[in-house]
Amino acid sequence: MSEETKTLEDLKDIVDPALAAQAGEAETPRVQQIDAQGRAYATGRRKDAVARVWIKPGRGVITVNGRTFETYFARPVLRMVINQPFEVAGREGQYDVFVTVKGGGLSGQAGAVRHGISRALTLYEPDLRGPLKKVGFLTRDSRTVERKKYGRAKARRSFQFSKR
Repeated sequence: MSEETKTLEDLKDIVDPALAAQAGEAETPRVQQIDAQGRAYATGRRKDAVARVWIKPGRGVITVNGRTFETYFARPVLRMVINQPFEVAGREGQYDVFVTVKGGGLSGQAGAVRHGISRALTLYEPDLRGPLKKVGFLTRDSRTVERKKYGRAKARRSFQFSKR
């Protein structure tokens, strides 16, 4: 019966490896991923739109499907959505962006471009992952249009009722 009574002070040095991994202590550091031309590539998605995004250091020129993004996205709100990752990261005008985007409408395409720029920024500068993740730019917005059901006029709307 020579067992010692252990207190919390005695047990504080014991760390469960699974808990240490969750806490981020055993996490491997993220590395920069760039191609031979010095660009970071990422894919962004929103609704039915898919954007392929390449970023590299430059003067802040954004090209979408061969056009400047001011002409492609004419509405100021869509341009603001695209510039949000740079504002959060504090990198306005420091990267040139080349984008090809397909599918969906302009609003979905702007969201896809924002998602792609955010992911490409984290690949070029891994330290920016925290601020971009905190505001939710790295999460793919999974909301899509609900499908039309049979026996309905639209997804949920019924056909007009006729008494006679």
